[in-house]
Amino acid sequence: MARTRLPGVVSPAGTGPTGTIEVVEDVPAAFAATVVEAYRVRPAPRFTLVLSGGAVARRCYEHLAAVAAHDIDWSTVDVLMGDERCVAADDPDANQRLVREALLDRVGTVGSFHPMSCEDGPAAYQRVVEAVDVLDVVHLGMGPDGHTASLFPGSDVLTTAPGTLVVRSTDPNGDNPHPRMSLTYEAIDRARLVVFTVSGASKHAAFSAVSRGEDLPAGRVRARRVLWLVDEEAAGPDGA
Repeated sequence: MARTRLPGVVSPAGTGPTGTIEVVEDVPAAFAATVVEAYRVRPAPRFTLVLSGGAVARRCYEHLAAVAAHDIDWSTVDVLMGDERCVAADDPDANQRLVREALLDRVGTVGSFHPMSCEDGPAAYQRVVEAVDVLDVVHLGMGPDGHTASLFPGSDVLTTAPGTLVVRSTDPNGDNPHPRMSLTYEAIDRARLVVFTVSGASKHAAFSAVSRGEDLPAGRVRARRVLWLVDEEAAGPDGA
């Protein structure tokens, strides 16, 4: 994994799968700046943004909403979900609720929002993904077990038939509750840019493993550009 130093970067991290690691002081601020820049250089009038869930994602979206009012025309942005828990749309565990609260309700009207529906199933959401020319930015997190989206260690959906873009998923290890729906690697790898945000000491072991090239789900992403924004707690004192 390549190492670079950009504004706000504390120190470079280690090597691992394809991509770039930036160890940053403020992950949400670095995420917002990355999305704003990706929007600025977008090759088409519209911009497709794929979002996730979790505490780090909430902070990232709140920061993006706060700083991007004049940098992004949200009416040109189409928002998709990378994964979802099979719960009611207003359930506290629903990723779509998090996205609405942290971002959509704060920025006003967006071009479109496409929440995942477990009732409708993977085939319905696959049609949504297929209708998009390109995914400009896919935002992913990483769990302490190394999962990303809802692709868990040991899951039988880590490998799927060609052309499969959306799957149902459960954690075979029982560490993450709720049945899920998730984009597959094939869908994620359609992105121009995949941005991982990793924060906190609880992620250090998984991040170290991925940066060493160990086979964890988060390390299998192979989009044309993969950027890891990692804070010092997750990176550790040696940056990996």
